[in-house]
Amino acid sequence: MRKSHVFVGSSHPELGELICSRLGVEPGKCSLKKFSNGETSVEIGVSVRDEDIYIVQSGSGSINDHIMELLVLIAACRGGSANKITAVVPLFPYSKQSKMKKHRGAITARMLANLLIMAGADHVITMDLHATQMQGFFTKPVDNLYAGPTLARWIRHNVPDYHNSVIVSKNPGGTKRVTALADALKVNFAMIHTDRRRTRHRIVSNSSSAPLAPNGAPNTSAPATVRGSPLSIVDQCIPGTPRRTASPAVHEDKKFDTTEIFSPSGGSPNRPSTPERGSRLDRGDDDESDDEVVSVHGVQMARVVQGHVVDDDYVDESETLAAAENGNVDVDGSVSSEHTANEGHGHALGGTVDVSLSDDEDDEQFQQEKVITLVGDVRDKYAIIIDDMIDRPGSFIAAAEHCRLNCGAKKVYIVATHGIFGGDSLERLNDSDCIDQIVVTNTYPIPAERVDRNSKLTVIDISPIFAECIRRNHHGESISALFERLAYV
Repeated sequence: MRKSHVFVGSSHPELGELICSRLGVEPGKCSLKKFSNGETSVEIGVSVRDEDIYIVQSGSGSINDHIMELLVLIAACRGGSANKITAVVPLFPYSKQSKMKKHRGAITARMLANLLIMAGADHVITMDLHATQMQGFFTKPVDNLYAGPTLARWIRHNVPDYHNSVIVSKNPGGTKRVTALADALKVNFAMIHTDRRRTRHRIVSNSSSAPLAPNGAPNTSAPATVRGSPLSIVDQCIPGTPRRTASPAVHEDKKFDTTEIFSPSGGSPNRPSTPERGSRLDRGDDDESDDEVVSVHGVQMARVVQGHVVDDDYVDESETLAAAENGNVDVDGSVSSEHTANEGHGHALGGTVDVSLSDDEDDEQFQQEKVITLVGDVRDKYAIIIDDMIDRPGSFIAAAEHCRLNCGAKKVYIVATHGIFGGDSLERLNDSDCIDQIVVTNTYPIPAERVDRNSKLTVIDISPIFAECIRRNHHGESISALFERLAYV
């Protein structure tokens, strides 16, 4: 490429060198260093006057230092009278903070976009933005590349009998990405939705660690009942609680009676026999006292406690103890009261949860008890769970366990564009018995020794797409035609 230079930042030098190798050029000479007080210093070693400049700098563990380095590099090239400056940012930093989630929060991604433009960037090339609407933050052109064709090609070549696979969205916000990949592979797709337990229940109040027997003596054979405890609620969101279910052949909504699960004498709850898991769905949209339970084909539900799928009769001891410590145990053993989970406290969500918010804070959310629902059929199929990035492992592990243990999937693949793997998330995913393989691209730097330690991890080289995009951009060719060609590879 004539009259151009490609500079590689220190965030991901391996990817930058691969891109330069594909382009057949040498990385531009520049000096990147820090002063003793931590300030970033950049010195360009070649003339950039009237040249097209491409600066490769991705997200990394030292994200703030590398953002500053990118800004200084852009400003240095602008000061050197460069003709056009393009920032190549495979993983755009702060992309999770693309909306104001709190009253006194900040839209940090927009601020970073403004900084890039103010520093002198004329064009931005990135890949799989966390929210595609972020392109509107820029007043300059943005090329948001897609890893979908590359991932689809890997699936075709590495998943045995990939025609028998199902592309699964980890959350409702990723359905567009999943349907596009499913269409490219000509396979079915499914969606996973998680929500906090949403219940209509009755609670037995007590004054000690055990309910009172009819004669007034403590009944040690019955477990303690705590408000919100799994022992004390009739949960219509999870299997095993309705007394009757609709026939799969019936398509109209029907009403059903419910029965209390505790005996008047304060004895231990008598759990009813349960139909097959996944045959019921809580409607949750009726304000009447009766609960609607509908049998829906292709919907499987399960409980998630501490980030793992558990059986219906599992008792979360930590939740029970926490409720007792917080004083949520009634003091009058002779009174029973009704409570609903829609009373407006912080743990009662009635369907208005922000999908992006729950996705960003998935690991914290999964520490609470939740209900996970798979809409679709993965039985005896290969479940391929797709997302744009893997940062924390909680939601991926829960989704994989649900697909494998409850829904009958043969194998589970975790596939994403950006493998951030914060903390020990990669090790936890690799140690999960329900995950067979983890596939990411090299948009984010992963140390080679860490890749070697985790046998389930596969890293796909994405440099050909960036190299071809830079070449087409330099020669004024269409970028969309690149993906039209890749779709058939």
